Amino acid sequence: MMQAQVAQGQSPLLEVRDISVVFGGIIALNGVSFDMHKGAILGLIGPNGAGKTTLFNCLSRLYQPSTGDILMEGQSILTRPPHRMAEIGIGRTFQNVALFPNLTVLDNVRVGTHARTNSDIISDSLRLGWVRRGEAELNKKVNEIIGYLDLGDVAHTVVSGLPFGTQKRVELARALAAEPKILLLDEPAGGLNHEEVHVLGDLIRRIRDDRHMTILLVEHHMGLVMSIADHVVALNFGKKLAEGTPAQVQTDPDVIKAYLGSKDQ
Repeated sequence: MMQAQVAQGQSPLLEVRDISVVFGGIIALNGVSFDMHKGAILGLIGPNGAGKTTLFNCLSRLYQPSTGDILMEGQSILTRPPHRMAEIGIGRTFQNVALFPNLTVLDNVRVGTHARTNSDIISDSLRLGWVRRGEAELNKKVNEIIGYLDLGDVAHTVVSGLPFGTQKRVELARALAAEPKILLLDEPAGGLNHEEVHVLGDLIRRIRDDRHMTILLVEHHMGLVMSIADHVVALNFGKKLAEGTPAQVQTDPDVIKAYLGSKDQ
């Protein structure tokens, strides 16, 4: 059961406004707009080359749009560098896991808390009381997240030796450690088997409900998107093809044509 409901008159948490991206004359995105409301799971779908990853990288500030704007709580994010996105509440995972392979699960998750710390090198070296108290709170939070994602048994294991599905959970734990308002998930089902995808869907819903997060899901696995998303945006050739509920989008003739082709082709 989906829990997200948009209150009447509620302002969007995130607004994508007429975003276009051009790479050397190639139009990767062409005037894409949509809103994300607090507490919703939004699925971003489309065939290969549709522009999903380009848009995702604009949201996390890895790419600079050629035109348009992206607003978080009414303020443009486009003046912020990528390493400052966690401060305003935007966290992400990566399609190919981007963990520190020689660190343990615990230390990788601890990295995610960095955006929420106020210490500095002098305070850390002097081991001031407020630094110690802050460390204790961070350790408590890290251990809570590790337990929440059932990673306790591997907390002290170096991540390079873990199965791919477990590494994906570690990366998710690291993203949660930054306490984002919006969690961007880049192909989280990639490389997972059928049972793991089912468990992942339940987990994403649980994260939204338990931790009151808004989630944007870029995913090729249509079954996963359609089973957990409140709202779906479909792209094709850099343009928005359709938008609406999962039922509306998966029966849209243009979406069906984009995925399956037409009889004329």
